[in-house]
Formats: sequence, C-alpha cells, structure tokens
Amino acid sequence: MDKNKKKEIVKMLLKNKEDIDEDELMELLFDQPIAVDVDKMDKNNLKFSDKVADKITQIAGSWYFIIGFSLFLIIWILLNLYLWDNVDPYPFILLNLLLSCIAALQAPIIMMSQNRQAKKDSLRNQNDYRIDLKSELILEQLHDQIELLASNQRKILKFLIDKEKSENDLTKNI
Repeated sequence: MDKNKKKEIVKMLLKNKEDIDEDELMELLFDQPIAVDVDKMDKNNLKFSDKVADKITQIAGSWYFIIGFSLFLIIWILLNLYLWDNVDPYPFILLNLLLSCIAALQAPIIMMSQNRQAKKDSLRNQNDYRIDLKSELILEQLHDQIELLASNQRKILKFLIDKEKSENDLTKNI
C-alpha cells in the first residue's frame, strides 16, 4: 500500500465516525491487503543483541537448563565438600557469588526479550484491529447490498403480483 493511501486511511479513521465517507474508506481498504506477518517483519528487523537475548531466554527458560544447572550445583557442592579442600569451603561463598552474578546478568537479558515480545504483541493487536475494521466494513457493505437486493426483490414481487391481479381482472371482465 502506498504512503498516500495509508495517510488517507489513517486520516479518515481518526475523524469522527459521522464524518467518515464510508464508501471512500471502503474503497481504500478493499483495494489493498491490510494484514501483515508480524513475525516475519520482526525477524527482518532483529539485531544481533536481540537474537542473543532471545536465544539466552529460550535456553534459560527450559527444563534442560534447570536440570543441567541443578546438576552443576550438586557437582560443585560435592566436589567442594569431598575433593577440593580450600577452593570453596562450606558455606560456598564463591558459589553464592557465581549464582548472584548469573542472576544479575540473566534477569535484564530476559527482560529485553520480553520487551521485544511485548512490542511484537502490540503490533499483532494493531494488525488484528485493522483486519477487524476491514472485515466490519466489508460486512456492512455486504449487508447494505443484501438489503438493496431484498428491497428490489420485494418491488419485483409486488410488480408481478399487481400484474397478475390486473391480468385476472381483465380476464374476469371479458
């Protein structure tokens, strides 16, 4: 859709509903597809940092990570209790520092990914609104056309009935 048509549609949508020339708006909306693939559009605009944040979030939010990290913690504790004497003795202060650092780095990365997902959801909502609006306008136009057809059918039926009555009256008079 070219920029001029988009501007016209936006301008018309922002007007009061009474001021909208529905036929003109419908013509603008009917001529062009309005739906966009938000996921495809988002993939084309991803930066390297976005891809890294998404990958870390995908890994950190999985059962593999939870199980793997739990195994790491168990092994760390067992090694420090039984094999390494003075590397990180109980109460495992080095392990605590490591966990705090991981949590301090992991939380903002996950939040970056969630913020991007929220923006994508917002784009989806806007896209759904435009599609719903177009569908509503198309349905209104179809409803008006069906009403016109029904009205024309009633006129034709009335004309045929009147014609039949007049023909019957003529045959009775003869």
